[in-house]
Amino acid sequence: MQVFQLCAVAVITAVCAIILKSQKSDLVPLVITAGGILLILCAFDYMSESIAFIKQFSEQTNLDKSVIRIIFKVIGVGYLIELTAGSIKDLGCESVADKLVLCGKIIIFIMSVPILQSLFGVIVKLIQLA
Repeated sequence: MQVFQLCAVAVITAVCAIILKSQKSDLVPLVITAGGILLILCAFDYMSESIAFIKQFSEQTNLDKSVIRIIFKVIGVGYLIELTAGSIKDLGCESVADKLVLCGKIIIFIMSVPILQSLFGVIVKLIQLA
């Protein structure tokens, strides 16, 4: 049912933006931004089930909580960068959006270095056992 809710909000936002484009074009970015915020708020309920599953999985497997925290941060940065870049593209500044995406990729790589270090440590321990 939440998929229909998301689609309805998106369609209503698009129709409002199209109607306002001919009447008051300066309000279109505000309508699109408000619609995007509503979509994100609707999606948060949907994501809570997945987050609960990941927490339960990490507790059962004794996964380090810092790794899970880093994974959530990386996902959050990715979504935030993608949302912001999409909004900037809608405003007509594609070159700025592309540079933002590049910076986001760099940030995600830097944030994931501790996971790579942890993985390297596990591999070294496995090699020493053999």
